[in-house]
Formats: sequence, structure tokens, C-alpha cells
Amino acid sequence: MKSPTRSPAELVAPGRALTFANVAEGAEGLVVSDLARAVAARPKPPAVSLAVICRDGPRMQQLARALEFFAPDLPVMQFPAWDCQPYDRVSPHGGILAQRLTTLARLARLQGSDKPLIVLTTVNAMVQRVPARETVAAQALSVAPGHVVPMDSIVSWLEHNGYNRSSTVREPGEYAVRGGILDLFPAGLEQPVRFDFFGDSLESIRSFDAETQRTLLDMRSLDLVPISEFQLVTETIRRFRMGYVAAFGAPERDDLLYEAVSEGRRHPGMEHWLPLFQDRMDTLFDYLDGAPIAIEPQGEDAARERFKQITDYYEARREAMEHPGGGAIYKPLPPDRLYLTEDEWTKRLDEAALARLTPFAMPDASAGVVDAGARQGRNFAPERTDTSINVFEAVVAHVQALQALRKKVVIALWSEGSRDRMGSMLRDHKLSNLTSVNTWRTVQATPRNEAMLAVVGMESGFETDHVAVISEQDILGDRLVRPRKASRKLDNFISEVTSLAAGDLVVHVEHGHIDQVRLAGRHLIGALNPNDVEHRRRGKAVGEAHLLPESPAMLAVERHLTLQ
Repeated sequence: MKSPTRSPAELVAPGRALTFANVAEGAEGLVVSDLARAVAARPKPPAVSLAVICRDGPRMQQLARALEFFAPDLPVMQFPAWDCQPYDRVSPHGGILAQRLTTLARLARLQGSDKPLIVLTTVNAMVQRVPARETVAAQALSVAPGHVVPMDSIVSWLEHNGYNRSSTVREPGEYAVRGGILDLFPAGLEQPVRFDFFGDSLESIRSFDAETQRTLLDMRSLDLVPISEFQLVTETIRRFRMGYVAAFGAPERDDLLYEAVSEGRRHPGMEHWLPLFQDRMDTLFDYLDGAPIAIEPQGEDAARERFKQITDYYEARREAMEHPGGGAIYKPLPPDRLYLTEDEWTKRLDEAALARLTPFAMPDASAGVVDAGARQGRNFAPERTDTSINVFEAVVAHVQALQALRKKVVIALWSEGSRDRMGSMLRDHKLSNLTSVNTWRTVQATPRNEAMLAVVGMESGFETDHVAVISEQDILGDRLVRPRKASRKLDNFISEVTSLAAGDLVVHVEHGHIDQVRLAGRHLIGALNPNDVEHRRRGKAVGEAHLLPESPAMLAVERHLTLQ
């Protein structure tokens, strides 16, 4: 980014929008990380250095990947939108809700800090109302080994906050109870955890692998956050019933939503009546507490389209409710109960310390404009379409021309495999001094005469006065994403002690038939591998071992052991 007379962080102020011009696609991660660091360096910085509003979910994911390269030292929180349409009959995915609640809970507890922190979100998430900040903060539950806390109270908290009971914990939002053991996949963690109780005393908290069930790490404490944006308890049920009657009148006898909530049961799609469970609703603006906001190109256009979509879906539901044609009646809440209005959205942006990113150049004399100095990079589409030209020779010639201009050159690839293949092709076409880099800081420390290969998920490259980034897509064209081959279902693998019985036939891909498995005791504590079982192959003893005390009531047969 070019250095203006004053720091961009000083120019970003509430009620005064700033435009960052010449932010070419692909350079957003560099501009965002520089701005976040500048804001964090100010006296009395906000708790959130910068919130970035992306136009959609894929753009948010792409920016998150870019930040892993440009600023791996900066913590990044993501707040996605629900993965369903407005006024839908289905609930958002549990993983999405877990990520949203994790971010909200952390923001609710944040205090001022001089360390940069970036929040990434989308237009759809920003215009949607969320539970009040104090409500989310009060719903968190902190536990640690040595605490006296009955397992039943934790299970009750999990039920009230959207967790689902299952036989085996596989995905975020699930829990399982086995005697004095509570397995749980909390929101915000990459691995599930296991609570080991002795009576009402919590003896240990350990993370474990969801597939093998093997213990990974001991944990000193754990902060649990809800997996649902509302609790289903007596008070919220009462509030829902009163609000539902006030909004729609007395419910009919076949109103499945009202009946389910009244009985304390969850119902598909009930999140779309979230305001009826809450005393008050906030938005993500309220959680950001005055933090500077950057909005991507086309972000405000995407917001206008979103408001039109919300209105269209609401009107369609209203018309269907007034002229029922069979099926369950859907009673939609007014849009302003669930979402910001367009006027509220505009007012919030006008009051914020706003930075608009644009790939276009602006007049030098324009007020409130900072030139980021990142232009669109070279695209080799003409060379790809001309069969008489070798595209890799053109790339090598372009890299050498850039180096002659004393610019550093980075070639951004999608994966490690792509980096290896591209490096081999470029060396075959006489480009020497190739080196692999993993962070932007390494790029800055690498001499200009070395062409750098990096794994960065970006679709387009860019150029500044000192560096040029060429993306894999610039060279080879649009990516062709192949569908994944169907993997074998986990149900086909033995992961539970209850799925084996004495006399069951078992096959191992390396050891062949295991004709007999002897299970001893009512409660097995062990992790089973091919050496942990006394088995016989075709009547001949092959080996003998014992069940190991690893994971309660669980057989970890890895993924190779299957029932025949």
C-alpha cells in the first residue's frame, strides 16, 4: 500500500467514509492486514481492529485464506450468515450456528487490546438481527477439572442450548453420555472433548479424535458457548407463546411449531421466529462497538439485492398464509423483526468509521481517498488461446521482465501439489532461482532475483510498485473442480463396543479374517487395534493381546476394521 501523508488509521473516523482506491482483486488481504495493524497501533485502540463485510460467503472464505498468507500472526474471527433462505422451513446447519455463536460469545467478552484483531463477515450476516450481547455473554458456561458440577446440570445446559444427543460424537453440536463419561463436540473447537466424572466431581477434560476415539490433549479449562441462538427453557417458551399469539392470533390445533415449542421440543426451521424467544435483538454492529468497518467492492449493491430478496420471500409467505392451498401454514414475522431495514443499514454505515474498497482509480485530488497502489496483474488468456504460443514461455518472459524492473515476483498456487507441478514446469522452461515461501514476511525478506512460489488461494493476481503476484488462474485459466469420489460411510466401520458381540466375524484389510472376538466384562474400557484382540485365523492362533485402558466404552478399531 502506498504511504499517504497521514496514516489511513487516522483518516478512518466515525461518520466520515474513506475510500481505498486501486485495491485490485487479490490484494484485499494485504490492504486489510495493513489497515488492521495501523488501527491497533493507535492510542486506545478498539477491541476489534477491523471488521470486513464481504459480499458473500465464498468471498469471506477466500479473504480468510489470503490473510493466512499475508498476516498469519493476526487472529481472525469469521461470522457467517445462515445457510438457508429467508423465511425457510429448514434450520441453519449446526456448524454454521456453532461458528456464529462462538464469534458472538468472544466478541461479547472482548475488552480493549493493542493486538490487532480482524472480524470477517458477509452482507447477509450483517443485515440479520442476532441475540442481544448481554444474553449471549450470560449463556456461556465455564468448566475445569476439579470443579464440583453434576453431569446432569451440564447435560441440561447442552439440551437447552441446542446440542443434540447422539450415540457417537462426530460433528459440532453433538454430545453422548456413557456412564461417568460425557463426550461433547463444542462450538469453536476442531476436536471433540471428553469429560471424565467421579461422582459430581469433574476429574479431567481431554480432547480426542472423533474417528479413532484416541485421547489427544489434556485441557485445563473449557468455555462452552451455545450451539443455538436461543434457549428452550420455561421463560423463553412463555415469551414465545405470548409473542406468537400477539403476532398471529390464537393458534390453530394443527399449528406444529406452536405445539412443539409449547412442549419444549425443537422444530425444523424454528430459528426463523428467533425474535419471539428473545427479550431484545441486536445486530453485529452492536457487538463491534465502534470498530472501523471495511466493505468490499459490490458489497452495498449486494445489500440492496438482499433487502429485495427478503421482501419478496416475506410477501410470498404472506400470500400463501392468506390463501392456503394445503400443507402446513407458515406464519412469517415482519422483515424488520428479523432483519435491518434498508434505512437502518444506511444509517449504520453512515455512523461507522467506514472504509470502502474499490479496484478502480480515483482522482488524485479527491477528498477522503487513499491510493492502495495495487493494480490488476497480467492475465495470460491471450497466450492460452493462441496455439502457436507456449503459455509457460510467456510466463517466464514476464517474470524476467518484472525482475528487470526490480520487482519481486510471487506465483500464487492453490495447493502444495500445484506448487510442485508449477515449479517443475517453470524450471523446464529455463526459469531458475525458484524458491518456496509461506508468508508475506518471507516474501519481503527474499531477494528480488528469486521467483517465489506460494500456496495462496486467490483467483487473480495484482501488481504494486515493488511486487507482482501472478495467480495460478491467471496462467492456466478457471479452475475445474472435480467432484469428490464417494467415500465409505463411517457406519461401515466399527467404532462402538455395542456393535461387536462374541462370535461376530471381523475382517482386517492387512490381517485377513478374524473369526472370533472375545469380549470380556459389561463395560469395556479400551482402544482396539489389530494387536489388542485375541483372535484366530482359520482355527490357528495368530496372536494375543488385551484391551487397553484408553477410552471408556469405546472400541477404536481405526478405519480398517469392518464387520463382514
